[in-house]
Amino acid sequence: MSKLAVFDFDSTLMDGETIDFFADVLGFKEEVVAITERAMEGELDFYASLVERVALLKGLPQSKIEEICKNLPMMPGAQEVVSGLKERGYTVVCFSGGFRDATKPACEKLGIDADFSNFLHADDEGILTGAVGGEMMYSQAKGDMIVRLQALLGVDRKDTLVVGDGANDLSMFAYADTRVAFCGKPILKEAATHCVDVKDLTEILKIV
Repeated sequence: MSKLAVFDFDSTLMDGETIDFFADVLGFKEEVVAITERAMEGELDFYASLVERVALLKGLPQSKIEEICKNLPMMPGAQEVVSGLKERGYTVVCFSGGFRDATKPACEKLGIDADFSNFLHADDEGILTGAVGGEMMYSQAKGDMIVRLQALLGVDRKDTLVVGDGANDLSMFAYADTRVAFCGKPILKEAATHCVDVKDLTEILKIV
């Protein structure tokens, strides 16, 4: 029997918000952090907040993005939870409203089966233009993608585990019977079946 586990990336598999690390280099981390926080609490439209934050990254070299993404801190227990879920028969996938520059190397390192995220646009000289596009731009994107994956893999909601921390994870929570709010915002905890309030992803193995 197939099973599906879907993890958010920022502040779930990775300890922090990728875009905050980028903004720190440019010297306006606090501004970006404030927008991110409001979006994760559900106070701002996710698409609008993403576009606003990425516009602030204009002028950052793509090479700097790649350098930062190679050294992002994984959440304690990330490697162990992926291995443990695979041993239990799960296909493990990552959804991120963030960026492929971050999810691709991290998911390769962790042994995650697939990642779906967004792309930062760079010009011919490798400088960010401030534009963004991709599979996870909208608040409903994770929900739409999980339905497609369930159909593709032949998995129903009772065999689906989802793990996230913020409001943009609500749409995928709607399609899974096991819903974990990991150090989650209040809006996500209300929709969760389980809450993990310590930074240790191996706690999820006690749930499944």
